[in-house]
Amino acid sequence: MKLGLALMLFAVSGFAQAQTAAPTAACGPGGVSYKVKLDDTPQSLLLTEPGKARIFFIHESGGADSIAYPTLKVGVDGAWVGANHADSYFSISVEPGEHHFCTTLQSSFYGGALELAHLNAEAGKSYFYRTRLILSRSVELLELERIDSDQGKYLVTSLPLSISTPKK
Repeated sequence: MKLGLALMLFAVSGFAQAQTAAPTAACGPGGVSYKVKLDDTPQSLLLTEPGKARIFFIHESGGADSIAYPTLKVGVDGAWVGANHADSYFSISVEPGEHHFCTTLQSSFYGGALELAHLNAEAGKSYFYRTRLILSRSVELLELERIDSDQGKYLVTSLPLSISTPKK
């Protein structure tokens, strides 16, 4: 009886820990920040690598001043994979299967805005996610949404490529 009760308590506590860790598990480790350069050279739409899927992360700033505008970090499956600044995009290749995304602001001026999403990626397909930051006097809203591939392709061909490197 005691063994059964102990096993049940262990299972419940393990489930509770998994539940509390799960929502932000897509994000990378704390303390990582990026330096971002924008490449205005016209880019062609990258094709997917054989056996993989391509995920595009597009940020629309709404024409905000790019100097004071915060950088937006993107995490996939628990690791930071890049960042966007102002109007820009970048893409990554992933293995087929379920993937979890996290976006957050790299800024000490704005609160802990965080957006999460997941995707079951299929080999040979491209997926487009758009982020937007809406700021007003009383509202700070970060959005992450999957968008139509036609809109995604249009944005990728009209925005600069974000080249991000981790700061040391």
